[in-house]
Amino acid sequence: MSLARLALAVLATGAVVTLLVIGGRALLASDGGEQVPVREPFSGSPTAGSSPPAPTLRIECVADTCPLVTVRVPGGDVLQHRDMSRGEEVSYFEPELDVVLSDAGTVRVTENGERRPQGEPGGRESFTTRGPAG
Repeated sequence: MSLARLALAVLATGAVVTLLVIGGRALLASDGGEQVPVREPFSGSPTAGSSPPAPTLRIECVADTCPLVTVRVPGGDVLQHRDMSRGEEVSYFEPELDVVLSDAGTVRVTENGERRPQGEPGGRESFTTRGPAG
């Protein structure tokens, strides 16, 4: 009788472990409904002897928190969709970008090496920027 109980306990444990593995894999494979795929900003270095190209867009957080900064390639990848922290900066080199700033007064934006006027504190701003060739 105790051998039967032991076998049942082993089977039950195996079933629980299997369900946990399947559930964990499904959770990792799901996008959570609200998650947005994000591509990391360019972080490479220029080739030897050349000057680095000016990014199409550079955003620097100048407040303690810069709420929801969204950058995307029009009709394509979402490059950023998140809050930023003071001192954090990102640069993008794509030829065209759509930008949405939830609080334009909390960030410093540079387009093609030229500083964009600071937005109003608490003001939402959206714009499209194009690289020098665009």
